[in-house]
Amino acid sequence: MSTPNATPADPATAVEHVDVLFVGAGLSGIGAARHLQMGHPDRTFLLLEGRERSGGTWDLFRYPGIRSDSDLSTFAYDFKPWTGAKAIADGEDILAYLREAASETGVDQHIRYDHRVQHASFSTADARWTVRVLHAGEELELTCSWLFCASGYYRYDQGFSPTFAGAEDFAGQIIHPQLWPEDFDPEGKEIVVVGSGATAVTLVPALAKQGAHVTMLQRSPSYVLPLPSTDPIGDRFRTWFGDVRGHKLTRQKNIEQQRILYAFCQRFPGRARKWIRSINKKYLPEHVDVDVHFNPTYDPWDQRLCAVPHGDLFRAFQKRTADIVTDGIERFTEKGVLTTSGTEIPADVIVTATGLNLLLFGNMTLDVDGEPVDVPSTLAYKGFMGSGVPNFSFAIGYTNSSWTLKIDLVCRYLNRVLAHMDEHDFAIAVPVNDTPGMATKPLLDFKAGYVMRSLDQMPKQGADAPWQLAMSYREDEKHLRKGAVSDGVLRFARRGGSLPVSFAAGPIASTTAGTPAPTGAAAPADAQVAA
Repeated sequence: MSTPNATPADPATAVEHVDVLFVGAGLSGIGAARHLQMGHPDRTFLLLEGRERSGGTWDLFRYPGIRSDSDLSTFAYDFKPWTGAKAIADGEDILAYLREAASETGVDQHIRYDHRVQHASFSTADARWTVRVLHAGEELELTCSWLFCASGYYRYDQGFSPTFAGAEDFAGQIIHPQLWPEDFDPEGKEIVVVGSGATAVTLVPALAKQGAHVTMLQRSPSYVLPLPSTDPIGDRFRTWFGDVRGHKLTRQKNIEQQRILYAFCQRFPGRARKWIRSINKKYLPEHVDVDVHFNPTYDPWDQRLCAVPHGDLFRAFQKRTADIVTDGIERFTEKGVLTTSGTEIPADVIVTATGLNLLLFGNMTLDVDGEPVDVPSTLAYKGFMGSGVPNFSFAIGYTNSSWTLKIDLVCRYLNRVLAHMDEHDFAIAVPVNDTPGMATKPLLDFKAGYVMRSLDQMPKQGADAPWQLAMSYREDEKHLRKGAVSDGVLRFARRGGSLPVSFAAGPIASTTAGTPAPTGAAAPADAQVAA
């Protein structure tokens, strides 16, 4: 077991040094630290959390009804069984699970709060990162042999809010779900929720249940699937085989279910659309037209499907505690929202469930031997390292499945990389692209608005493995669980040696650093709200 305290790198300067430094103490950071404990119990580590509490997205988001949109057998860690009664769990239960995982393993003793990473500089000569951190208004430094960014890709200080004409004229309250007021009482209020994604379909039934009348105003529809909030087969597995074995079996069952659903939607989008429509029509009351309000312009899984446990969104429509309007927004008025078609929807409160902003690496900037790293010009190696950036990894989960499935695989693979370095006395590992003119494409082949707005900030992916970001658990198993560490692409060097380079690499391009923003913990895909 690693000791909670870091060790001085230089007694004269008392700069702390750890073997592995994790940025973020949310879903990814807690999981990554635990995997390191299990694979390398003698390595020292710290988690730097920019906020005052652990849990990342699941601590930050407090809006009514927040929940996972993935089943908890796959959203939970592979090393800690989910034993809750709900397969689609509430945010409060997920946060308790994360903190329990950190506490029972001792990971929580390694977290330092209010530590926002600003910049990290790698020295080839020393084979280590020097990390600048802002804490309590003062800047301090730490060093580490390996830097792992587990801060996800959501910006925590603000969500995405498009400009609405007339917003200053509205007499009521405008709320973004990411900054939900703790003392808000929805009872008796007319609330308009602007949006059609995972957050909107969660908020509408939750606010209606708390006594509000809610209108879901969507400018374009999303695919919505009712799912059971419990897993009877998973419950039987746990009863028959115990929590650990039952969790593993349920996890494998649901991985396969997710794979089949995604493959069906990708291969037969027309049939998938008709199938989803038939389910929606079965759940919707007659006064809600399925072909107006649940008929997206894109194919299934071009964006993430929205899950509604036990069809709670449809039940709110059935009870008429919620309505749905599909129309453009002309402007906000003093009394509500004026749609493009000329209808004014009355509102005491407008909730702008309009999405999130991405912020890669928590806005941390990097340099290697003094040369700034231009992150968008790098290629993602096996979805967790950047070309030309040594001893650095990051956590990006699946967009078509549970975030945690990818994180578990990446962390176990990192353990293999570290073991390989120990065995051969290597101090540096860096992915090198030896293919000049390799065709590239955006890192995330996903058409969600929050992704499309920020693709230019992300690394690219290549045409072939290991430069592709696989969105398949089975494919990743081949490369991360079974693939060789020494594959000729991930290069190694001993301490005091030169940095492995490629003839195609050229100098690392410069980048302009933005204003540092809070470095937080990881998010599950889509409210994850998930990641």
